Amino acid sequence: MSAISLTPEDPRGILLFAPGAGGDPTRYRRLLDAAADAGFLVHAPEHELTETFSDDVVRRRVEALVAPLAGLDRDDLPVVAAGHSLGGCAALCLAGARPRTRAGEPFEVPTEPRVSRVVVLAPATGWFAGPDALDAVTAPVTAFVGSEDTVTPPESAELLRPAPAGLDLHSYDGVGHFDFMSPLPSNKVPTPRLDPDAFYEVFLRDFLAAIG
Repeated sequence: MSAISLTPEDPRGILLFAPGAGGDPTRYRRLLDAAADAGFLVHAPEHELTETFSDDVVRRRVEALVAPLAGLDRDDLPVVAAGHSLGGCAALCLAGARPRTRAGEPFEVPTEPRVSRVVVLAPATGWFAGPDALDAVTAPVTAFVGSEDTVTPPESAELLRPAPAGLDLHSYDGVGHFDFMSPLPSNKVPTPRLDPDAFYEVFLRDFLAAIG
């Protein structure tokens, strides 16, 4: 497991991608390679595996997601914040979403005004149940969800509807939570009756369209 940085010639944008709770960006290598081939500078941090979702965990994920911008002298390029599951939470926070504790109290996380788009896969949205949680998210939000996801059920993405620029929601029939990874972790299998290669070809096309 290691962080991923991809630098195409003559880039046209920056993609900051946050992995899920497993913390391994290599599980999204097919997706990240496609983004680099499409002209994006790609930075995806690695994290420790977490089974607890404290405020500090969320904050560290957001800090790691934005950190690569400090070393890039490319203020001319638009920034896309993206992520899967817990990483989707981090991407939304970076774009201005205000997370809340289990007790309903907001807590501070880094934000990045350069974020021009947010693209999340099976996002963990429980931190954004507050009435004003999305008021500062001015970038368009696209969410991809699977009908068979039992980890972050597809209806949980509906919490993102109040975002000022609106929500573009894509739902895939027969797709589960881990099917957005390629390659899959060794302890996971595709959702039954899903053709993973056929799905991923469609998903890659949709993802690249979403990041612009």
